[in-house]
Amino acid sequence: MTRPPAANAPFRLPPPLFDARCKACWFTAGLLALIVASFWSIDLQWAQFFSLEAARSMGRFLGEFFPPDTSPEFLAKVLRGTWETLAMSALGTVLAAAAGLVLALPASRLHEGDAARGRSATRLLLNALRSVPELVWAALLLIAAGLGPFAGTLALAIHTAGVLGRLFAEAIENAPPGPGDALRAQGVGPVRVFLYATLPQVLPQLMSYTLYRWENNIRAAAVLGVVGAGGLGQLLSFHMGLFHMGKTATILGAMIALVLLVDGFSFTARRLLTR
Repeated sequence: MTRPPAANAPFRLPPPLFDARCKACWFTAGLLALIVASFWSIDLQWAQFFSLEAARSMGRFLGEFFPPDTSPEFLAKVLRGTWETLAMSALGTVLAAAAGLVLALPASRLHEGDAARGRSATRLLLNALRSVPELVWAALLLIAAGLGPFAGTLALAIHTAGVLGRLFAEAIENAPPGPGDALRAQGVGPVRVFLYATLPQVLPQLMSYTLYRWENNIRAAAVLGVVGAGGLGQLLSFHMGLFHMGKTATILGAMIALVLLVDGFSFTARRLLTR
């Protein structure tokens, strides 16, 4: 039961929406101004987009996707492309997780007295790896690795290593220092301190980050084939370029099914890890 306010309690007005001394207010105002300027600078043709003619054109275009191509020969080709996309994403994520963990160690301060001399340089490298999109990495690697899934796998691994390396480094730095300090006080070396104190605490978080990036890499792997990196994306680029819309519909359906399958598996695995 809540107690009624005292009769002599001071009445306080709600705070103003904007205060000149509030840094968050200025930040929010600047962000809103940036959003308004973005809408103003980009000439968005909303009237044309929602026009009746645009709706008719989109309806005719979507009608060309039906019926999807369900011939056994083409379904077998789509199944091979689906497996190739899944393998690219899984292998790329595993390689990225291993490289990200190796890079996260010099990119993090392991304890209070750690000099962490390579922290800034390693974090700069991680920023460089993840700032280049997967499509650009794939286009660059096609020169060395050639057409096919090898270039796509390496592109996913390089970009994702930059993302996971930074996330792993933050998780390691934010790990509770107590167990590690206790082992260091007993003269235990840094490798065993990490393996027996830090890693067990952050491992569920690292696995959760890795599974989440695998979800993203499934989508990225499906797109990387557009530049010749294999998988469903290469099939999509080929048949859509030839206006084989029935085949395109089948490929898009396989992409959606694959993403839903991996998303469901990853979500279940993350729930089990965080229990």
